[in-house]
Amino acid sequence: MTHSDSLPASAIPVADQATASPPPQPAPPAWTNIHAPDAVRATTAEAIRFAPAGRWRAVRAYLANPTAVAGLAILAVVLAAAVLAPLLFPEDPLSMAGRPLLWPGQNPDFPLGTDSLGRDVLAGLVHGARVSLMIGATATVVSVVAGVAVGAVSGYFGGAIDDVLVKLVEIFQTIPGFILLIVTVAIAQPTIPAITLAIALVSWPAVARLVRAEFRALREKEMVMAARGLGYGHTRIILREILPNALPPVIVMASVTVATAILMESALSFMGLGDPNTVSWGSMIGAGREMLRTAWYLSAIPGLAIVFTVLALNLIGDGLNDALNPRLSGEN
Repeated sequence: MTHSDSLPASAIPVADQATASPPPQPAPPAWTNIHAPDAVRATTAEAIRFAPAGRWRAVRAYLANPTAVAGLAILAVVLAAAVLAPLLFPEDPLSMAGRPLLWPGQNPDFPLGTDSLGRDVLAGLVHGARVSLMIGATATVVSVVAGVAVGAVSGYFGGAIDDVLVKLVEIFQTIPGFILLIVTVAIAQPTIPAITLAIALVSWPAVARLVRAEFRALREKEMVMAARGLGYGHTRIILREILPNALPPVIVMASVTVATAILMESALSFMGLGDPNTVSWGSMIGAGREMLRTAWYLSAIPGLAIVFTVLALNLIGDGLNDALNPRLSGEN
């Protein structure tokens, strides 16, 4: 050890002290309202750098699933047909267009033939896609909003509120869903709004139970405890902290609910409880059942449309489940 090393700091010349570089100071935290050591180290630059990877991971996982992509392609074709229906077939699909009971391919003006009243089957199929998809999507939105509201309040607060809301859900689930649907539509006028609300009335309890289970699992997590410690209100905790983490299974269930709603609407129309002023896939099947032996295509063509649409929605739901679940996407 040299002589200069043994000298105390006070004995070092002033010139040497002036030239010595000061010790490095820690950089101020990027987020001034977060004081946890781990959170301070996560700078804004790191957050920006890692955000796209987390944002696009689900998209890449979905696109890597061939069956999910196939379902999306089928649904895109159905949506395109529904959107372009007024341009492709501007006439009323319920009006007589040609000679009755033309088979598919028999007349080039009617590629899919005509029914017993001379109505174009292809025009009815395309316009029926608009009605079926509109009812399915609207009923799903209403049921998801109602189910999320009831399930979030029940799962977050618990106690007496949870008991009351759970009993309400159980009352709806004890009644057979299709029976309740038929009774509701029969009491009301069989119009598109009435059918949509009736399907939503049958579908929301399942969404509520799912959301309640997610909220009960998430309400004791560290992020919720930290939000309560910072003084956040219940509304902000529910909407900003818990709900975004509970949405992935709800999104998956919504895709399946759309398929179920389309099947319910088709069943009602098949039974004669659909809107008589519109054409839907179910009403086309119901109109062709009387000639099932002689003109089976009248029921088979709209039936295949329902099969492929429901299949596409189920494939999309499976793909979303794999993409939004990190454990499943990691295993795959």
